[in-house]
Amino acid sequence: MQLLKSKKTIDFMGKRRLAILLSTVLLVISLAALITRGLNFGIDFTGGTLIEVGYPQAVELEPIRAALADSDFYGAQVQHFGSSRDVLVRIAPQTDKESAQLSDEVMAALQKQNADVEKRRVEFVGPQVGEDLTEQGALAMIYALLGILIYIMVRFQWRFAPGAVIALIHDVTIIIGFFAVFQYDFDLTVLAAILAVIGYSLNDTIVVFDRIRENFRKMRKGTALEIINSSLNQTISRTLMTSITTLLVLVALFVFGGEVIHDFSLALILGVVVGTYSSIYVASTVTLALGVTKADLMPAKVQRKEGDGSMV
Repeated sequence: MQLLKSKKTIDFMGKRRLAILLSTVLLVISLAALITRGLNFGIDFTGGTLIEVGYPQAVELEPIRAALADSDFYGAQVQHFGSSRDVLVRIAPQTDKESAQLSDEVMAALQKQNADVEKRRVEFVGPQVGEDLTEQGALAMIYALLGILIYIMVRFQWRFAPGAVIALIHDVTIIIGFFAVFQYDFDLTVLAAILAVIGYSLNDTIVVFDRIRENFRKMRKGTALEIINSSLNQTISRTLMTSITTLLVLVALFVFGGEVIHDFSLALILGVVVGTYSSIYVASTVTLALGVTKADLMPAKVQRKEGDGSMV
């Protein structure tokens, strides 16, 4: 299906210096935010107590936050869970109180504000578990990037591999930097979204790389820049169609999915946009800069020995 029916050729690589400047600015902002502000880790990483409560009628969250603040539970995270009658309360770990005592005090504070509140469940995540999750989450991304580097080198040619990995690092850094700038909660659901973005962005990059390799073998005339430009123009319709249809679903999740998956869908929306951009500009630009040529992608010639007809 053709999304762009115009025969006009877009000079993607002609704008690569502008794209490099844009990426550099975004990466600097992201790294600066990570260094100066850091991530606002959720209870999955920091540890703490999670309390699910239910109300007979729909409730607003601000009065609940105010009631908890009046009882010295400052910084408590409060959000709807499933419906406007169900509420999740997340409390940071407190060394001087056990989980059971903490949940009782939270319930007492909520009952002062609304006597009909009902406790549904209580979960406790220890600080050691949070540290383990942080370490394992970081290792998961490192292993994924290493596996992708090896796969691209085997599947295509070594000059393609750095571009794919740099594009993925570019995407992940910008997403994490976005959460650092705006201090959105960074929990396991966001980490899962980032890993999903790695897969999405890589798939898009592989499609572009496959067309570049095919055109290097088919197009006898043209420089590397012209061949990469042609390949990007041939795949842009597929890229945009995939991204737009994915974004329609993610925007619906963001708007109607509730606060529980709000950050998850936000990370995916940002990842799809940045991943589409990086597969066009970052991955292809790095591959071009590394000097990929037709000789790198042409199949090896089979030579025959004179006399016996055997092949070498």
